[in-house]
Amino acid sequence: MSRPITPDVSVKMTATQRRLVRDSFELLRQDARPFALLFYGKLFELDPSARRLFHNDIALQGRKLVDMLAAVVESSDDFQPMWSTLAALGRKHAGYGVRPEQYQILTSALLWSMGQALEADFDAATRDAWELALSSICAAMQSGIE
Repeated sequence: MSRPITPDVSVKMTATQRRLVRDSFELLRQDARPFALLFYGKLFELDPSARRLFHNDIALQGRKLVDMLAAVVESSDDFQPMWSTLAALGRKHAGYGVRPEQYQILTSALLWSMGQALEADFDAATRDAWELALSSICAAMQSGIE
């Protein structure tokens, strides 16, 4: 059995994009709880069926989300080690009932929430950098269910 291809996000992202993601994440981390609540509110607005996937306290779930984003951001220079972690997380989420089409909804909710939380600090270049990072995260997670 061949090993899955594990693209490296650092190859796709420029140094400037990685810096934008790191810098904006530090701002998000300062207000992690409100950011996470914004995200889950938007996610449930965009996909009401997603609410049934969450049985934990949303504040706890928000901390898990921010912790995972932190790990990804810290790995942005070398994404390879995160790939298998995210693939395993994707398998776990599939077991909970997450459908492949929900990854785009999740991405939309995250980008919207980042824009709300960061306001002027979430310019077009920062949004583009996050969109690229999130697409790599989603690809890694979905590789775990393929």
